[in-house]
Amino acid sequence: MKVCEIFPSIQGESSLAGIPMLFVRLTGCNLRCVYCDTTYAYTNGSEYSVQEVLDKIKAYKFKYIELTGGEPLLQEEVYELMDALVKDFYVILETNGSISVEKVNPSVKIILDIKTPGSGMSDKNYFENLKFIKEKDEIKFVITDRKDYEWSKELIKNHPIKTKEILFSPAFGLLNPKKLAEWIIEDGLNVRLNIQIHKYISIK
Repeated sequence: MKVCEIFPSIQGESSLAGIPMLFVRLTGCNLRCVYCDTTYAYTNGSEYSVQEVLDKIKAYKFKYIELTGGEPLLQEEVYELMDALVKDFYVILETNGSISVEKVNPSVKIILDIKTPGSGMSDKNYFENLKFIKEKDEIKFVITDRKDYEWSKELIKNHPIKTKEILFSPAFGLLNPKKLAEWIIEDGLNVRLNIQIHKYISIK
């Protein structure tokens, strides 16, 4: 599999924000979101066997491992990697929501992006994924403006969603987090304001 980078950091998003963990960023993405902050992961990286990735991971002391990208599910070997990792680690998969998560090991915690119109990729959402999301999983909306906010609000209103963790994340540099917080409070939404704390502490 092609790996862009493996690095320790503090989780900056989701209900796990603040937890130290190891990130495995796989190379390649089938989307081109306008606000993407990891464009280097489109092509950069080196080839590793699944065992070589496991050996690198086990050299660290972290119990939390996040697989991210790019888009991890583009590489078939990621399923073998997840199956191996869940035996010893708490595993998180961050995926862009365009590929089915049906085959993901049920022990893995999925953070599923739903692309808003402001991303430029909302036509790529695979909404069948909502059937496969478990209660422990999370759904994330990256919101660029009020239009995205209203779109996201309507989607969660009109679709059955099992998880209680629905994340509304202001697109960094495009939407003031305070403004998004005001909209959430005004509407009394049962969502989590999801600010990317790793953008502020810059640990990598």
